[in-house]
Amino acid sequence: MPANFSSLVGEFMITSLPKYCSTIAKNQYHNGHPDLIPAGMFPNNAVQYASEGIEVKASRYLRGWQGHNPEAIWLMVFVFDSNRPSDAVKNIQPKPFRFVKVCGAMLNKNDWSFSGRSGNSRRTITASVNNSGYHKMMANWIYQEPSLP
Repeated sequence: MPANFSSLVGEFMITSLPKYCSTIAKNQYHNGHPDLIPAGMFPNNAVQYASEGIEVKASRYLRGWQGHNPEAIWLMVFVFDSNRPSDAVKNIQPKPFRFVKVCGAMLNKNDWSFSGRSGNSRRTITASVNNSGYHKMMANWIYQEPSLP
């Protein structure tokens, strides 16, 4: 499932980044928020919810990133390119996994559009990064493949 693969890529980055930056730690609280927190700030590097830290997302898309709640938080997005499960039936040849962009910025609640859900819907509630949030992210890119505009 494509969404599961994005989660796997995000989890890989959340686990890997603290190996190279000793001032951050993976949030050890199950489903804790945010994903990366200041190392040593919380007991056992675990906190259910904090305003300090970085929320990490991985996406195949150059924009339209989503979270569950509109909130003031540092957001870091790893945009990647890879094959999809449906590529084989479309005769799309295998290609290597690659990151095409990494960006991060401090977003506030106004940088999100909240979708919510209707009373009888079972869809997970979502909030999407809107234009103001997107422009903040693009103004603070960390890596960008040279072929991108």
